[in-house]
Amino acid sequence: MNASQNDFSGQVERFKTDATQLKQTLEKAIVGQPQLINEFVTAILAGGHVLMEGLPGLGKTHLTKVIAGALGLTLSRVQCTPDLMPSDITGSEILLTRPDSVAQSFEFRPGPIFSSLVLVDEINRATPKTQAALLEAMQENQVTHAGNRYPLPRPFWILATQNPIELEGTYPLPEAQLDRFLFKLKVDFPSADALTQLIDLTLDEEPANRITTVLDHTRIENMMGLCKEVVIASEIKQAAVALILATHGESPDAAIAATAKHHIRYGASPRGLQSLLRSARVQALCDGRAHVALEDLESVALPALRHRILLSLESEMTGTNSDSLLKEIISAWKRHS
Repeated sequence: MNASQNDFSGQVERFKTDATQLKQTLEKAIVGQPQLINEFVTAILAGGHVLMEGLPGLGKTHLTKVIAGALGLTLSRVQCTPDLMPSDITGSEILLTRPDSVAQSFEFRPGPIFSSLVLVDEINRATPKTQAALLEAMQENQVTHAGNRYPLPRPFWILATQNPIELEGTYPLPEAQLDRFLFKLKVDFPSADALTQLIDLTLDEEPANRITTVLDHTRIENMMGLCKEVVIASEIKQAAVALILATHGESPDAAIAATAKHHIRYGASPRGLQSLLRSARVQALCDGRAHVALEDLESVALPALRHRILLSLESEMTGTNSDSLLKEIISAWKRHS
Protein backbone atom coordinates (compact mmCIF):
# COMPACT_ATOMS: atom_id res chain seq x y z
CA MET A 1 0.00 0.00 0.00
CA ASN A 2 1.52 3.35 -1.06
CA ALA A 3 1.54 6.62 0.89
CA SER A 4 -1.55 8.05 -0.85
CA GLN A 5 -3.57 4.90 -0.10
CA ASN A 6 -2.45 5.05 3.53
CA ASP A 7 -3.51 8.69 3.71
CA PHE A 8 -6.94 7.93 2.25
CA SER A 9 -7.44 5.01 4.66
CA GLY A 10 -6.57 7.36 7.49
CA GLN A 11 -9.14 9.86 6.28
CA VAL A 12 -11.79 7.12 6.16
CA GLU A 13 -11.01 6.09 9.73
CA ARG A 14 -11.10 9.68 10.91
CA PHE A 15 -14.46 10.17 9.17
CA LYS A 16 -15.85 7.13 10.99
CA THR A 17 -14.51 8.39 14.33
CA ASP A 18 -15.87 11.92 13.87
CA ALA A 19 -19.29 10.71 12.66
CA THR A 20 -19.55 8.37 15.65
CA GLN A 21 -18.62 11.19 18.02
CA LEU A 22 -21.28 13.42 16.44
CA LYS A 23 -23.95 10.74 16.87
CA GLN A 24 -22.93 10.13 20.48
CA THR A 25 -23.15 13.86 21.18
CA LEU A 26 -26.68 13.99 19.77
CA GLU A 27 -27.70 10.95 21.79
CA LYS A 28 -26.84 12.85 24.98
CA ALA A 29 -29.70 15.25 24.24
CA ILE A 30 -32.07 13.09 22.16
CA VAL A 31 -32.75 9.83 23.97
CA GLY A 32 -34.33 6.68 22.57
CA GLN A 33 -33.98 7.68 18.90
CA PRO A 34 -30.76 6.02 17.61
CA GLN A 35 -32.16 5.30 14.13
CA LEU A 36 -33.44 8.86 13.76
CA ILE A 37 -30.07 10.26 14.79
CA ASN A 38 -28.18 7.96 12.41
CA GLU A 39 -30.40 8.95 9.47
CA PHE A 40 -30.24 12.62 10.44
CA VAL A 41 -26.43 12.64 10.58
CA THR A 42 -26.29 10.76 7.27
CA ALA A 43 -28.42 13.42 5.57
CA ILE A 44 -26.37 16.27 7.08
CA LEU A 45 -23.03 14.80 5.94
CA ALA A 46 -24.51 14.07 2.51
CA GLY A 47 -25.35 17.77 2.25
CA GLY A 48 -29.09 17.19 1.86
CA HIS A 49 -32.21 18.84 3.21
CA VAL A 50 -34.34 16.95 5.73
CA LEU A 51 -38.10 16.77 6.30
CA MET A 52 -39.09 15.43 9.72
CA GLU A 53 -42.61 14.22 10.39
CA GLY A 54 -43.91 13.44 13.84
CA LEU A 55 -46.35 14.37 16.58
CA PRO A 56 -45.80 17.53 18.65
CA GLY A 57 -43.33 17.29 21.51
CA LEU A 58 -41.16 14.48 20.13
CA GLY A 59 -38.02 16.59 19.82
CA LYS A 60 -37.93 17.60 16.15
CA THR A 61 -37.13 21.24 16.87
CA HIS A 62 -34.83 20.27 19.72
CA LEU A 63 -32.84 17.99 17.41
CA THR A 64 -32.11 20.85 15.02
CA LYS A 65 -30.88 23.02 17.92
CA VAL A 66 -28.61 20.22 19.10
CA ILE A 67 -27.11 19.60 15.64
CA ALA A 68 -26.47 23.32 15.24
CA GLY A 69 -24.63 23.40 18.57
CA ALA A 70 -22.64 20.24 17.83
CA LEU A 71 -21.51 21.62 14.47
CA GLY A 72 -21.02 25.19 15.65
CA LEU A 73 -23.31 26.53 12.94
CA THR A 74 -25.72 29.46 12.86
CA LEU A 75 -29.36 28.36 13.13
CA SER A 76 -32.29 30.43 11.90
CA ARG A 77 -35.88 29.51 12.65
CA VAL A 78 -38.99 30.20 10.61
CA GLN A 79 -42.31 29.44 12.31
CA CYS A 80 -44.76 28.82 9.49
CA THR A 81 -48.28 30.23 9.65
CA PRO A 82 -50.87 30.85 6.91
CA ASP A 83 -50.08 34.59 6.91
CA LEU A 84 -46.32 34.09 6.45
CA MET A 85 -45.10 35.81 3.28
CA PRO A 86 -42.23 34.72 0.99
CA SER A 87 -40.29 37.87 1.87
CA ASP A 88 -40.46 36.88 5.54
CA ILE A 89 -38.17 33.99 4.59
CA THR A 90 -36.00 35.29 1.77
CA GLY A 91 -35.73 38.95 2.78
CA SER A 92 -36.98 42.21 1.31
CA GLU A 93 -35.90 45.66 0.15
CA ILE A 94 -36.30 48.62 2.46
CA LEU A 95 -36.19 52.31 1.63
CA LEU A 96 -33.25 54.08 3.24
CA THR A 97 -32.65 57.81 3.58
CA ARG A 98 -29.11 59.00 4.17
CA PRO A 99 -28.78 61.26 7.23
CA ASP A 100 -26.61 63.77 5.37
CA SER A 101 -28.91 64.18 2.37
CA VAL A 102 -32.43 63.74 1.07
CA ALA A 103 -31.32 60.98 -1.30
CA GLN A 104 -33.16 57.71 -0.89
CA SER A 105 -32.25 54.21 -2.03
CA PHE A 106 -33.47 50.65 -1.68
CA GLU A 107 -31.33 48.12 0.16
CA PHE A 108 -31.87 44.37 0.34
CA ARG A 109 -32.09 43.02 3.87
CA PRO A 110 -31.52 39.24 3.96
CA GLY A 111 -34.13 37.05 5.64
CA PRO A 112 -33.61 34.06 7.95
CA ILE A 113 -32.83 31.79 5.00
CA PHE A 114 -29.33 33.30 4.88
CA SER A 115 -27.99 30.93 7.54
CA SER A 116 -26.15 27.64 7.30
CA LEU A 117 -28.98 25.81 9.07
CA VAL A 118 -32.57 26.90 8.59
CA LEU A 119 -35.35 25.33 10.65
CA VAL A 120 -38.69 25.64 8.86
CA ASP A 121 -41.10 24.63 11.59
CA GLU A 122 -44.51 23.22 10.59
CA ILE A 123 -43.81 23.83 6.92
CA ASN A 124 -47.25 22.54 5.91
CA ARG A 125 -48.87 25.50 7.68
CA ALA A 126 -47.38 27.91 5.16
CA THR A 127 -49.30 28.65 1.97
CA PRO A 128 -48.08 27.17 -1.35
CA LYS A 129 -46.77 30.60 -2.39
CA THR A 130 -44.57 30.79 0.70
CA GLN A 131 -43.53 27.15 0.42
CA ALA A 132 -42.40 27.86 -3.13
CA ALA A 133 -40.06 30.58 -1.85
CA LEU A 134 -37.85 27.76 -0.58
CA LEU A 135 -37.54 25.95 -3.91
CA GLU A 136 -34.77 28.03 -5.45
CA ALA A 137 -32.81 28.04 -2.19
CA MET A 138 -33.07 24.27 -1.82
CA GLN A 139 -32.00 23.52 -5.38
CA GLU A 140 -29.72 26.39 -6.42
CA ASN A 141 -28.33 27.61 -3.07
CA GLN A 142 -29.32 31.15 -3.93
CA VAL A 143 -32.15 33.65 -3.64
CA THR A 144 -33.29 35.86 -6.50
CA HIS A 145 -34.87 39.18 -5.54
CA ALA A 146 -35.69 42.09 -7.87
CA GLY A 147 -33.54 40.51 -10.56
CA ASN A 148 -30.49 40.16 -8.32
CA ARG A 149 -29.04 36.85 -7.17
CA TYR A 150 -27.82 36.46 -3.61
CA PRO A 151 -25.76 33.33 -2.80
CA LEU A 152 -26.51 31.37 0.36
CA PRO A 153 -23.87 30.03 2.79
CA ARG A 154 -22.14 26.79 1.95
CA PRO A 155 -22.82 24.25 3.19
CA PHE A 156 -26.53 24.99 3.52
CA TRP A 157 -29.31 22.85 4.93
CA ILE A 158 -33.06 23.28 5.32
CA LEU A 159 -34.53 21.21 8.14
CA ALA A 160 -38.30 21.23 7.95
CA THR A 161 -40.89 19.72 10.29
CA GLN A 162 -44.53 18.86 9.85
CA ASN A 163 -47.30 17.42 12.00
CA PRO A 164 -49.03 14.43 10.34
CA ILE A 165 -52.32 14.71 12.28
CA GLU A 166 -53.07 18.39 11.69
CA LEU A 167 -55.37 18.95 8.70
CA GLU A 168 -57.11 22.25 9.37
CA GLY A 169 -55.18 25.24 8.08
CA THR A 170 -52.47 23.14 6.43
CA TYR A 171 -51.23 22.91 2.85
CA PRO A 172 -49.61 19.61 1.79
CA LEU A 173 -46.25 20.05 0.13
CA PRO A 174 -46.30 19.53 -3.66
CA GLU A 175 -44.36 16.58 -5.04
CA ALA A 176 -41.80 18.88 -6.70
CA GLN A 177 -40.86 20.31 -3.31
CA LEU A 178 -40.91 16.99 -1.49
CA ASP A 179 -38.48 15.68 -4.09
CA ARG A 180 -35.92 18.27 -3.05
CA PHE A 181 -35.61 16.81 0.43
CA LEU A 182 -32.86 14.20 0.60
CA PHE A 183 -34.61 12.36 3.44
CA LYS A 184 -38.03 12.27 4.99
CA LEU A 185 -37.65 11.06 8.56
CA LYS A 186 -40.40 9.62 10.74
CA VAL A 187 -40.05 10.65 14.40
CA ASP A 188 -41.57 7.82 16.42
CA PHE A 189 -42.96 8.00 19.94
CA PRO A 190 -40.24 7.01 22.46
CA SER A 191 -40.34 3.87 24.57
CA ALA A 192 -41.11 3.85 28.31
CA ASP A 193 -37.40 3.62 29.17
CA ALA A 194 -36.62 6.57 26.88
CA LEU A 195 -39.40 8.62 28.47
CA THR A 196 -37.93 7.94 31.91
CA GLN A 197 -34.48 9.11 30.75
CA LEU A 198 -36.15 12.12 29.17
CA ILE A 199 -37.51 13.24 32.53
CA ASP A 200 -34.05 13.29 34.09
CA LEU A 201 -32.55 15.01 31.08
CA THR A 202 -35.04 17.75 30.24
CA LEU A 203 -37.29 18.42 33.23
CA ASP A 204 -35.39 21.42 34.60
CA GLU A 205 -33.05 22.49 31.80
CA GLU A 206 -32.53 22.57 28.06
CA PRO A 207 -30.03 19.85 26.97
CA ALA A 208 -29.18 21.79 23.80
CA ASN A 209 -27.60 24.49 25.98
CA ARG A 210 -25.02 21.99 27.26
CA ILE A 211 -23.97 20.70 23.84
CA THR A 212 -20.35 21.36 22.95
CA THR A 213 -19.09 21.80 19.39
CA VAL A 214 -17.48 18.60 18.13
CA LEU A 215 -16.92 19.50 14.44
CA ASP A 216 -16.05 22.89 13.02
CA HIS A 217 -17.02 24.35 9.65
CA THR A 218 -13.78 23.31 7.94
CA ARG A 219 -14.01 19.74 9.19
CA ILE A 220 -17.61 19.43 8.02
CA GLU A 221 -16.65 20.57 4.53
CA ASN A 222 -13.72 18.12 4.49
CA MET A 223 -15.99 15.24 5.48
CA MET A 224 -18.55 16.17 2.84
CA GLY A 225 -15.75 16.36 0.28
CA LEU A 226 -14.46 12.92 1.24
CA CYS A 227 -17.89 11.45 0.51
CA LYS A 228 -17.39 12.32 -3.17
CA GLU A 229 -14.31 10.09 -3.29
CA VAL A 230 -16.13 6.95 -2.19
CA VAL A 231 -16.14 4.31 -4.93
CA ILE A 232 -19.50 3.23 -6.37
CA ALA A 233 -18.99 0.11 -8.48
CA SER A 234 -21.00 -0.34 -11.68
CA GLU A 235 -22.99 -3.24 -10.18
CA ILE A 236 -23.97 -1.04 -7.23
CA LYS A 237 -25.10 1.70 -9.60
CA GLN A 238 -27.16 -0.86 -11.53
CA ALA A 239 -28.67 -2.15 -8.27
CA ALA A 240 -29.65 1.41 -7.29
CA VAL A 241 -31.27 1.94 -10.68
CA ALA A 242 -33.11 -1.38 -10.31
CA LEU A 243 -34.52 -0.24 -6.94
CA ILE A 244 -35.78 3.02 -8.42
CA LEU A 245 -37.36 1.16 -11.35
CA ALA A 246 -38.99 -1.29 -8.91
CA THR A 247 -41.06 1.62 -7.54
CA HIS A 248 -42.35 2.06 -11.10
CA GLY A 249 -43.46 -1.57 -11.32
CA GLU A 250 -40.38 -2.77 -13.23
CA SER A 251 -39.15 -5.59 -11.03
CA PRO A 252 -37.91 -9.12 -11.86
CA ASP A 253 -40.27 -10.29 -9.13
CA ALA A 254 -43.64 -10.52 -10.87
CA ALA A 255 -45.62 -10.23 -7.63
CA ILE A 256 -43.75 -7.09 -6.58
CA ALA A 257 -44.10 -5.57 -10.05
CA ALA A 258 -47.85 -6.15 -9.91
CA THR A 259 -48.06 -4.73 -6.38
CA ALA A 260 -46.15 -1.58 -7.34
CA LYS A 261 -48.25 -1.03 -10.47
CA HIS A 262 -51.45 -1.46 -8.48
CA HIS A 263 -50.56 0.79 -5.54
CA ILE A 264 -48.09 3.36 -6.92
CA ARG A 265 -49.23 6.05 -9.33
CA TYR A 266 -45.76 7.58 -9.73
CA GLY A 267 -42.49 6.02 -8.63
CA ALA A 268 -39.29 7.60 -7.36
CA SER A 269 -37.60 10.25 -9.51
CA PRO A 270 -34.03 10.45 -10.88
CA ARG A 271 -33.33 12.85 -8.01
CA GLY A 272 -34.30 9.97 -5.73
CA LEU A 273 -31.55 7.88 -7.37
CA GLN A 274 -29.04 10.64 -6.64
CA SER A 275 -30.19 10.88 -3.03
CA LEU A 276 -29.93 7.13 -2.63
CA LEU A 277 -26.30 7.04 -3.77
CA ARG A 278 -25.21 10.23 -2.01
CA SER A 279 -26.50 9.00 1.33
CA ALA A 280 -25.16 5.46 0.74
CA ARG A 281 -21.65 6.92 0.38
CA VAL A 282 -21.98 8.45 3.86
CA GLN A 283 -23.13 5.13 5.29
CA ALA A 284 -20.11 3.39 3.77
CA LEU A 285 -17.71 5.87 5.38
CA CYS A 286 -19.53 5.59 8.72
CA ASP A 287 -18.77 1.85 8.55
CA GLY A 288 -15.12 2.53 7.71
CA ARG A 289 -15.34 1.57 4.04
CA ALA A 290 -14.31 3.54 0.94
CA HIS A 291 -16.78 1.73 -1.30
CA VAL A 292 -20.57 1.47 -1.35
CA ALA A 293 -22.15 -1.92 -0.66
CA LEU A 294 -25.69 -3.20 -1.13
CA GLU A 295 -26.37 -2.94 2.59
CA ASP A 296 -25.62 0.79 2.39
CA LEU A 297 -28.31 1.22 -0.26
CA GLU A 298 -30.73 -0.85 1.79
CA SER A 299 -30.12 1.17 4.97
CA VAL A 300 -30.97 4.51 3.33
CA ALA A 301 -33.64 3.37 0.88
CA LEU A 302 -36.67 4.01 3.10
CA PRO A 303 -35.90 7.59 4.21
CA ALA A 304 -34.68 8.46 0.70
CA LEU A 305 -37.74 7.13 -1.14
CA ARG A 306 -40.77 7.27 1.19
CA HIS A 307 -41.67 10.82 0.12
CA ARG A 308 -40.95 10.21 -3.55
CA ILE A 309 -43.66 7.70 -4.35
CA LEU A 310 -47.21 8.80 -5.04
CA LEU A 311 -49.86 6.23 -4.19
CA SER A 312 -52.87 5.63 -6.39
CA LEU A 313 -56.13 7.23 -5.30
CA GLU A 314 -57.61 3.83 -4.50
CA SER A 315 -54.66 2.93 -2.27
CA GLU A 316 -54.83 6.28 -0.46
CA MET A 317 -58.55 5.83 0.18
CA THR A 318 -58.03 2.33 1.57
CA GLY A 319 -55.25 3.55 3.88
CA THR A 320 -52.35 1.69 2.28
CA ASN A 321 -49.16 2.28 4.25
CA SER A 322 -46.45 3.59 1.92
CA ASP A 323 -43.65 2.52 4.28
CA SER A 324 -44.90 -1.08 4.39
CA LEU A 325 -45.22 -1.07 0.61
CA LEU A 326 -41.69 0.24 0.18
CA LYS A 327 -40.30 -2.31 2.63
CA GLU A 328 -41.88 -5.06 0.55
CA ILE A 329 -40.34 -3.63 -2.63
CA ILE A 330 -36.92 -3.23 -0.98
CA SER A 331 -37.03 -6.81 0.33
CA ALA A 332 -37.79 -8.17 -3.15
CA TRP A 333 -35.10 -5.95 -4.69
CA LYS A 334 -32.54 -7.31 -2.21
CA ARG A 335 -33.39 -10.91 -3.11
CA HIS A 336 -32.76 -10.22 -6.80
CA SER A 337 -29.60 -8.09 -6.38
